[in-house]
Amino acid sequence: MSNSEQKRHFTRVPFDAEVRVVSKAGEHWNSHMMDVSLKGALIATPENWQGQVGDDFLLELLLAGDDIKIDMEVSVAHVEPNRVGFYCKNIDIDSVTHLHRLIELNLGSEELLEREIAEMLELNG
Repeated sequence: MSNSEQKRHFTRVPFDAEVRVVSKAGEHWNSHMMDVSLKGALIATPENWQGQVGDDFLLELLLAGDDIKIDMEVSVAHVEPNRVGFYCKNIDIDSVTHLHRLIELNLGSEELLEREIAEMLELNG
């Protein structure tokens, strides 16, 4: 088990969707989500990616034909040749509600999800 897997507190669920990464300077990159959790996401490395570990971005995940959007304020946790991992620093209430539902549907266990939400609140509180 890798060090990052040992530190991971939140279940990641595989999720294939379009995602957009936006820098504070307004640059943006389109990519594909590989997996998502309540506290982060893993995406395919975007073409012409210039982010480094610790850089801050906005991660935009569009769902249901662009009708639902999940916005996460993230920082780069790790960069690998084919993927980039992000740590969620902040997420608004509407986005976390949509993310909660997405993870619940993919986990198949509301009890596990509720336990993770309680842990997330303790870490942030």
